[in-house]
Amino acid sequence: MVTSATPTRRPRGLVPEIVAALTSDLQQGQLKPGDKLPTESVLMSRFDVSRTVVREAISSLQAAGLVATRHGIGTFVIEPPATGNFRIAQQDLATLADVIAVLELRISLETEAAGLAAQRRTPEQLNLMAAALDAFKEAIDQSSDAVPSDFQFHLEVARATGNRHFADLMSYLGTMIIPRSRVNTPQAAPEGRRAYLQRVHAEHETIYNAIRNQDVETARAAMRTHLSNNRDRLRAAQQTAA
Repeated sequence: MVTSATPTRRPRGLVPEIVAALTSDLQQGQLKPGDKLPTESVLMSRFDVSRTVVREAISSLQAAGLVATRHGIGTFVIEPPATGNFRIAQQDLATLADVIAVLELRISLETEAAGLAAQRRTPEQLNLMAAALDAFKEAIDQSSDAVPSDFQFHLEVARATGNRHFADLMSYLGTMIIPRSRVNTPQAAPEGRRAYLQRVHAEHETIYNAIRNQDVETARAAMRTHLSNNRDRLRAAQQTAA
């Protein structure tokens, strides 16, 4: 006789629960603008989840414009953006066409960021990019969608420009600019989820190597190719769905 086991909650399913709980803390005034969020370890203990789940939840709060991470300091509650200011909200990324439009913006922005990063990066910034690459690889092995580490890599490239406006804009946009946070690109990929994410990882490594070698033009080309590949994959999916 086969006894059915109790289904184990997948990490991805835990993220909305944590986001809802922290959002409630914000709404009830337990966390106010300027307050620092509890550390990852404290949140892991509070919700009995892994570090990966906590990071994905924080990334979701960043994408919603509720918190911002200050490198080396922590994550802080921020004031909601003033009405009328430029913003890309989650509802602005509801369709494939919306996601493709943001990718077109990113191609122009991040191609130049990669070139500047190749000129200006520091050894510490290279280490942070490498750490994001390692986290991406680990996420693949853990069957995660690797959205937080994907975003972190692009954010570290933006920071390495030495121009805070690149990093500020990336931080403002948050993880929602990663296409698979909005559409299930790995599931639709003909080569399968793991192979798809491995290809994305390889593209990131090409960008990193060019920045490490201070090869400005190769860094720009690698970033442009990476983001254009994402755009082209989504266009193909859009045509298939039409």
